[in-house]
Amino acid sequence: MRILPARTLPVLALCLVSACMPNNGAQVTRSFAATNDTASVSSMSLPQEFAAPAPARIVHSNEELAHTFLGLSFQMESGRVLPVLSRFEGPITVRMIGDVPASARADLTRLIARLRTEAGLDVREVPAEETASINIDFQPRAAMARVVPMAACFVVPRLTSFAQYKDQRNGPAVDWTTVTKRDHVAVFVPSDTSAQEVRDCLHEEVAQAMGPLNDMYHLPDTVFNDDNFHSTLTGFDMMVLRLYNAPELHSGMNKEEVARRLPALLARINPAGQGVAGGPALRVAPRSWVAAVEQSFGVGGTAGSRVQAANQMVSIAMAQGWRDARLGFSLYAKGRALAATNPAQAVAAFTDAARVYRSVPNATVQLAHVDMQLAAIALASGQPGSAVKFTDRAIPVAKAAENASLLATLMLIKAEALENAGQTAAARAVRIDSSGWARYGFGAEGQVRARQSEIANLGARGRKG
Repeated sequence: MRILPARTLPVLALCLVSACMPNNGAQVTRSFAATNDTASVSSMSLPQEFAAPAPARIVHSNEELAHTFLGLSFQMESGRVLPVLSRFEGPITVRMIGDVPASARADLTRLIARLRTEAGLDVREVPAEETASINIDFQPRAAMARVVPMAACFVVPRLTSFAQYKDQRNGPAVDWTTVTKRDHVAVFVPSDTSAQEVRDCLHEEVAQAMGPLNDMYHLPDTVFNDDNFHSTLTGFDMMVLRLYNAPELHSGMNKEEVARRLPALLARINPAGQGVAGGPALRVAPRSWVAAVEQSFGVGGTAGSRVQAANQMVSIAMAQGWRDARLGFSLYAKGRALAATNPAQAVAAFTDAARVYRSVPNATVQLAHVDMQLAAIALASGQPGSAVKFTDRAIPVAKAAENASLLATLMLIKAEALENAGQTAAARAVRIDSSGWARYGFGAEGQVRARQSEIANLGARGRKG
């Protein structure tokens, strides 16, 4: 499930994730956008190419990977059990139809190249008129919302177009629990959103189309996590896809059959994890914690309800004895909920979140988000030097993660901080460099200007303070 950035949260709560809403309808795996702005259109290409991907080294033991793989592969995000493994058998084709955004072609080409190189998958794009294994149909957000309210992007089995889905969305065809082999799937992506949101949907939904359908909050280095920190496929994700499509496995295998083959399969694919001691198997987060996540990051709540829900997340995490990414996420949620009303307490919560994330392998992206929040608070509090320090630490991470919206936000905060420190020329240079990333990350010019205005207001508050 791809949880997309909210655009309507209070000042200081920048680049935050939206709610994970329950799936009460047809069996789709989907994402939800916390925004009512359906006019944020971007046809902009990246102002410059991100560097070649350099996924972090996999640090999981094979024992841990086996447990995680089974959890991802035999359960849906809704909690429903999948009785058998289903996948494409043979080469995988992909096509784009509908109102295809101008930025999508380059991003899909880049994604397919990574899937071929890093995951070893036999996947290629075919022309729009040729029915494919994975059929990516771009539709206006409003049209998608009329049939699946609040869904930003999602994948369904057995279908090839949005028109088919509208006719069959309440029928058995879209029930993933009845699929034993994947022949065709349809991925639905909004056509009228930012280029980055389009790309992020492509990464997660195409990955789920050819791999596992579940997400797990305790996994720190993956898009298969509803905390939404990662926006593109990671080294962990590529390993999961390589495992899922390995010749040792096939469609129709049950959980026990897959479990028996995993040790030898993992020894072949991840020899570095062989014999490495794994930690205790982590249990799935209780529903009460997930409900608190939904309330803290959802739309429609009050500032007080967000704080209450975030505090509940922290309390449950502590009671469960968690020391993994879920505790860090709980503390991050608390800081985010307090940022606009009690900056001092927010800083304490973000600092605690950073301490947890530093103990979690491959949690650098999460730390960059924490640094962005701390930089925003420092800017508004009249501490431009601290704001620059936080942004300088996070900017390289945002670039490596290919997160243009986070990168642009960090650069805009840095520019305001430099301005407040009297470094006008340096501030102007950073602001100019941020503009292309902002268009790709935020969408239409109105969205870019709104984010620029938010951060300029923080700088003005810092000057007054």
